[in-house]
Amino acid sequence: MLLDMDGTLLDLYFDNFFWRTHLPRRYAEMRGLSEDEALLWLQKRFAEEHGKLNWYCLDFWQQELGMDIVALKREVSHLIAMRPHSAQFLDALAAAGKSIWLVTNAHMDSVTLKLEHTPLAQWLDKIVSSHQLGAAKESQAFWRALHALHPFDARRTLFVDDTVTVLGAARDYGIQHVLCIAHPDSSEPVREVMDFPAVTDFDQILPIQAAER
Repeated sequence: MLLDMDGTLLDLYFDNFFWRTHLPRRYAEMRGLSEDEALLWLQKRFAEEHGKLNWYCLDFWQQELGMDIVALKREVSHLIAMRPHSAQFLDALAAAGKSIWLVTNAHMDSVTLKLEHTPLAQWLDKIVSSHQLGAAKESQAFWRALHALHPFDARRTLFVDDTVTVLGAARDYGIQHVLCIAHPDSSEPVREVMDFPAVTDFDQILPIQAAER
C-alpha cells in the first residue's frame, strides 16, 4: 500500500490555508505590501516551480522568501487533521497484514510536523519523501528511485493520491492499482475525477463494520 499524505490521509485544508492565506499575510507584513500584492507575487512564483521538487521544498522557499517556513507552519498547526475515516482505513489495512508506506512530496520537516499533530506514525511501515530521492512524484525518476530503495511489485500495489498528475506518473511506471481522492480539502467542493477510479471518503471502500466505527 503506497499512500500519499496531504489530501489523502490528512485534510489538505491546512496546506491550502497556509500557502494561500497565512504565508501571503506574513509575507505582506514583512515586505510592507498589501495582502493582495503579496498573494499575486507569491502565486506567480509558485506557478514557476509547480510540479517540480522545489515547489514542495521548505528549504527552497525559506531561502527564496527569507522566512522561517516551518515556524510559520507551526503558527497554524492546530489546523492539521486526519481526513474522515483515514484511521479506520489504516486500521483495516493493518488488520489485513498490508505493508503501509507513506509516499509523499512533502519535505521531511513538514512530515515531522504532521506526525507531531496526528497519530499517523503508528500505522506506517515506511516513510519516503521525494526530497530523499531527489525527484517529485510527478517524475518517472521518483518511481525508479523508490523501487531501487524499497523494491515492490507494481502489479500488486495500490497507490492512493489526490493529485491526478502524480497518479498518471505512477500508472505510467506500471503501478496497476491507483485510486484518487476526490475531496482532499474539507473546505472545498468534491472534485470531478475523470481519468482514475475515485472516492470522496475512505468509508466508500471499507467494510461496513469498519466504516461505522
